Amino acid sequence: MAQPLALSPHRVEQLQQLLKRIGVQPNRIDPAGLALVDEALSHTSAGLQRNHEQLEFLGDAVLRLAASEYIERHHAALAVGERSALRSHLVSDRWLAEVGQAIEISAALRIGNKAGGDATAAATLRAEATEALIGALYRACGSLEPIHQWLTPIWERTSREVLSDPHRGNSKSALQEWSQAKGLGLPSYSTEQRSQRHGDPERFHCRVSLKGWVSAEGKGGSRREAEQQAARAALEQLHQAN
Repeated sequence: MAQPLALSPHRVEQLQQLLKRIGVQPNRIDPAGLALVDEALSHTSAGLQRNHEQLEFLGDAVLRLAASEYIERHHAALAVGERSALRSHLVSDRWLAEVGQAIEISAALRIGNKAGGDATAAATLRAEATEALIGALYRACGSLEPIHQWLTPIWERTSREVLSDPHRGNSKSALQEWSQAKGLGLPSYSTEQRSQRHGDPERFHCRVSLKGWVSAEGKGGSRREAEQQAARAALEQLHQAN
């Protein structure tokens, strides 16, 4: 096994401050674990030998498992389909980017000049780094416990928002039901890909139209998310008009 790289005192302090912001006491992470956190926060664009990619891959699986456990513990009454829909919100790229912003992950992110100067990629970088950090914590601590301690309060807020929505986040279905009830037929969606970057939360742009009644736009990291955001914007317009 490769020995962890020696970190400068400044870098150690930087990483420990980030760990404190997510509720992990630095003494829980040994030097090898801290090196993993450093690796998670070293973007490929920085040109370093060790970078975030493998830990991001691991973090994706760890995040989905931890979110599934959270739902089992706190929302056991939900049917399987409802659990799947809720989990999609709890692990989305948009959600990851928001978590990364809340913990100021960019302050500890090592990144190349070109990528760092691309303002449109900022949300994607935060999402990738947050997912890699989740993978690093799992590797460093050997359990999901620190992930649950960090993310459960955030998941609770997100879950309340999703579950209080009568449409459960499925705005497309709600808009379709409304339009058919009004005899307007089906909404029309036009979606285009505006970025080739995987994980870009604004990779797709969508416009939804409904026989002259409403036209709205949405953005998302996938076609489905962009369409959902456009449908949600359309429903908000209809609600304000009534």
